[in-house]
Amino acid sequence: MTHATSEFPTPHAAAGADHGPMIQVRDAHLHNLKHIDVDLPRDTLVAVTGVSGSGKSSLAFGTIHGEAQRRYLESVSPFARRLIGGAVNPRVGSVTGLPPTVALQQSTTLGGARSSVGTISNISNSIRLLFSRSGSYPAGMRERLEYGRLDSDAFSPNTTAGMCPECQGTRTVHRPTEESMVPDPSLSIWDGAIAAWPGAWLGKNFRDILGTLGYPLGVPWRDIPQEDRNWILFTDEQPVVTVHPVRDENAMQGSYKGKWRSVAAYLTDSLAETESDKTRRRVLSFMHSSTCPTCQGRGFQPDTLQVTYAGYPIDEFNDLALKDVLAVLEDRLQHLAGIAKQQWNEHDEAEELLLDQVLPTVRAAIELGLGHLSLSRPARSLSAGENQRLRLASQLNSNLFGTVYVLDEPSAGLHVVERKAVSELLQRFIASGNSVLLVEHDMSLVAGCDWIVDIGPRAGERGGELVFSGPTEQFRAKAEQLGSPTAAALNEDFPELTDTPAGTGESISLTGVYARAFDGADVDFPLGTLTAVTGVSGSGKSTLVIGVLADVASRSARQVIGAEETSDEDPDADSTAGSDDSRDFRVDSLAGVDKIRRLVHITQKPIGRTVRSTVATYTGLFDHVRRLFANTPEAKRRGMSVSDFSYNTKKGRCPECDGAGSIEVELVFLPGTYTTCPACHGKRYKQEILEVQWNGRSIADILALTVDEALGVFADEPRILRSVEFLHALGLGYLRLGQGSPELSGGEAQRIKLASEMQRGSGRKHSLYLLDEPTTGLHPADVDLLLTQLRRLVDDGATVVVIEHDLRVVAQADHVIDVGPGAGDEGGQILATGTPAAVAQQGTHPDSRSVTAQVLAERAGLI
Repeated sequence: MTHATSEFPTPHAAAGADHGPMIQVRDAHLHNLKHIDVDLPRDTLVAVTGVSGSGKSSLAFGTIHGEAQRRYLESVSPFARRLIGGAVNPRVGSVTGLPPTVALQQSTTLGGARSSVGTISNISNSIRLLFSRSGSYPAGMRERLEYGRLDSDAFSPNTTAGMCPECQGTRTVHRPTEESMVPDPSLSIWDGAIAAWPGAWLGKNFRDILGTLGYPLGVPWRDIPQEDRNWILFTDEQPVVTVHPVRDENAMQGSYKGKWRSVAAYLTDSLAETESDKTRRRVLSFMHSSTCPTCQGRGFQPDTLQVTYAGYPIDEFNDLALKDVLAVLEDRLQHLAGIAKQQWNEHDEAEELLLDQVLPTVRAAIELGLGHLSLSRPARSLSAGENQRLRLASQLNSNLFGTVYVLDEPSAGLHVVERKAVSELLQRFIASGNSVLLVEHDMSLVAGCDWIVDIGPRAGERGGELVFSGPTEQFRAKAEQLGSPTAAALNEDFPELTDTPAGTGESISLTGVYARAFDGADVDFPLGTLTAVTGVSGSGKSTLVIGVLADVASRSARQVIGAEETSDEDPDADSTAGSDDSRDFRVDSLAGVDKIRRLVHITQKPIGRTVRSTVATYTGLFDHVRRLFANTPEAKRRGMSVSDFSYNTKKGRCPECDGAGSIEVELVFLPGTYTTCPACHGKRYKQEILEVQWNGRSIADILALTVDEALGVFADEPRILRSVEFLHALGLGYLRLGQGSPELSGGEAQRIKLASEMQRGSGRKHSLYLLDEPTTGLHPADVDLLLTQLRRLVDDGATVVVIEHDLRVVAQADHVIDVGPGAGDEGGQILATGTPAAVAQQGTHPDSRSVTAQVLAERAGLI
């Protein structure tokens, strides 16, 4: 791979007169953009490219879309303006020729527990209106309703008007029982019989209150009278007593007032109040779940279920696959067309309007390969590619003209054959009179763009410059002159396919896999290899790897490391290791799984959610940094400990911003914004903490270092240096150690997780690494760095399994497992296995059903 040179030529700038109307950006200096000027044409497909962290998103979203947002906010009333959040200061001198913009950025979350395909795509809004306005009501119902019909909210399982009062629309009721709360009645309360109690202080509090009330704590649970057991578990009484706890001799022994709450009440309240998925899973594990007896598992209140549309009640309609929804809606449209408009009633007219509104989105979703999804499908069960395409499909219903669509990597999570549909969709945006600004790493989509704006040459402080702005062919022709990694990637030949089997000769063999679409599949994961699991999005890759393989391996492994495992300094850690989340699958027989001693699962979940979580805290290197400062003579003279050098404790943090480094400013009539803390000037700490220095630097100076700078600063500190070296090896040298996790892209966050794991360095021979599309958000140059590190793991004896769509990674893997042939019920089959070369050879057969094998064969020149 060719990388950018240190000296950069003058950027190419095409004359605007030759390309029609232009968007002209002057003096863009948001984030790392270095006061750049750039012109880009309207009514065309423009790609904004560059390595990860180069500043391309700062230009496309922060500057161009940000300026359009700012202008829109100026056009609305001050009162309405304060209700609109998320505006950003674009930090640009001027932007001329800019039409209104619509931005579709990558989503870091798939929504809450109630989010579904229907809510993400907005299709459900129109469907509910169809049922309300044009549904068939049973005799007598309209007469007793206030407006002669149910409101559209009555057809949502997420509103009080529509949901079943018993299960709140979830179709399932969760009830605590004695057996679920006390799984081992042979234990005493003192020994933990009431497993449903929380840990730490609250659980001890409940136990101490019971002891104070006179209930026996030291006898087996089954020997306690049933009446007393029922009171402990189910009473509504809440007596308050004075507790005199017996603690360890070093703990405080003070008395306090304790209020009793039954175990069932604690579980029910926690389930209703918690916003944590982890807490919810734990609570549900101590409750008995069953189909709701009131709605019989249908999720709606009785009146709602009596209304039908096209013969379907709302729950059955929502459970239809989108391809079947399309057939029903088109049939209704044809029915209306067969009736003379003079004979229409008000319901017919409303139905036609609503059908015209919803059909384009349904058709677009099906064109993008989502016909297998149902409206009721939970959002969290979708693959990243399915979620991305749903959001794209919803945009087609806007019917906008003269708009700039700013899209963030629409290829993410998509198989190469599915990207063709995305390319066609983008052309439809253009044909409808719009412009498209595409932030993209997939070179096949970039090559199809009319114009390229390349930002770089590298990332972070070494990026933010305009490398090139002009027609795609000129960019490719100037590749050697420009030294651009993007230009090099566009001209790069497809890598040679791996054709030699690798590994230890042993494998994890799963025989008879039954999970979702898998119906008795057999699959082998060879040990000591880099295995790529491929297939169209929704084909079952995640079910097989993240569901089945991860679960069976975790049962054998002595150590299970979740993707969010962090150091004790990171306040945003949300470890999923050891989760009791059960999965609905069956495997008839297993072999080889006993070879796995350590399971490491690196997901796409962000590493943190607030400005407090940083690169330094997540990787754990900051724990060692704080010890260095605590061991300095000045710190010892002042009596400071390690905790004094944490910005998450009252001892050390700035009291004005609570260690965040910034404070939120409420502007009353404008969206809130953050500004540098006036007390600590963004350094997070009290002044006396900053007065302590290590090798001439304060703790805030350390956080301000980039990873590359830290290599030299910590050259003689091996524990810290190891973390820094792995960050550097994965192409993250431009990041600051104190960079907040909300500032990180998805690709950066995932590589930080990998670096954090690789620094451990031991026990890899019997380790299994599972990665879910690790190349998402990465430039081809960064993919090469990632591949090098994955190879390093395999060379050390580890087994690495990646779910992957990047064909360059697939071509260089040791083993390929292709799942398909389609999505949803049409997937779940193992279509091709073997080395990449062997799989490509299978793709040359006329009867091959593996699109991955066929594309590999095409790229390798076999067909």
